[in-house]
Amino acid sequence: MNATSPAPGRVVLLTTSHRVAPGLLSWPAWQALRTADRVLCADGAHPQLPYLREAGIAVEEAVPTAEEVVDACAGGRTVVVVATGEGEPALTDGLARMAGSGRVRMPELELLPASYDLPGARLLDLVQVMDRIRAECPWSSRQTHKGLAKYGIEEAYELVEAIEDGDRDELREELGDVLLQVVFHARIAEEHPEEPFSIDDVAGGIVAKLVHRHPHVFGEETARTPEEVKAHWMRTKAEEKRRESVTDGVPVGQPALALATKLASRARSAGLSVPLPSGEGVGYELLALAARAEAEGVDAEAALRAAARVYRDAIRATEGAGGA
Repeated sequence: MNATSPAPGRVVLLTTSHRVAPGLLSWPAWQALRTADRVLCADGAHPQLPYLREAGIAVEEAVPTAEEVVDACAGGRTVVVVATGEGEPALTDGLARMAGSGRVRMPELELLPASYDLPGARLLDLVQVMDRIRAECPWSSRQTHKGLAKYGIEEAYELVEAIEDGDRDELREELGDVLLQVVFHARIAEEHPEEPFSIDDVAGGIVAKLVHRHPHVFGEETARTPEEVKAHWMRTKAEEKRRESVTDGVPVGQPALALATKLASRARSAGLSVPLPSGEGVGYELLALAARAEAEGVDAEAALRAAARVYRDAIRATEGAGGA
């Protein structure tokens, strides 16, 4: 190659995340923009454009072909293409074809991410999708907290089943379904005429609660064992709720076995020696079994579900054998 031939130049495809506030770009991105000979963007409504122009970057609204971009780079020039949300597939495919032909001296091609998603950024997508569904879907737009309550219960049970089955794909999906319930309820809550709240209020509340109940993480207290952590949690929870009884806050509408276990746990944690009520019937027997399981550190609900599954398999085996 002739040493005096002009350099082929450089094409920089600048990508940004819509989940990050416009204008918050990386330093390499700003350097590329400020030193470029031309900056192109196919989308005149791109959220970055006002901020780039405010910073003195001259942006041309254009939809160049691969050939036009290569020509613009001739003589060692640099062209920055601010990518749209689709990522400019037509342009990149055209550049790939030109490079593969071997007949064109190609400029340097660089993909430069100008902003990155932070952990949890996809939650913003979920909030936006839910907002649109609530506004435009005939079914979703009519739902209420009470109408959705049964789905929250169902999804919670399906999540527990995925955990017990050890199915990672199912676990991920069921976690998403539970998360949907939270976002859906928060979106409905925004419409309350007197006491509205949003998903940000929900998240802010749980963040504040977690920080307050973990003084050994965010404060000056110490906790070296799970038991000490639980003591911190119960103490700060009692201070927040100012309850008159250890049974306050225990939902009596939960499954009976879980209810009995929770009551036994509350009494034991509070150091209360409360004799189990005596009476006739299987209910009192089950109460005694639940209290015993809790004292032994056994999850009575999980234990009974495991036994029930074995029983289910036995039923199916008997059915497969033609019955008894």
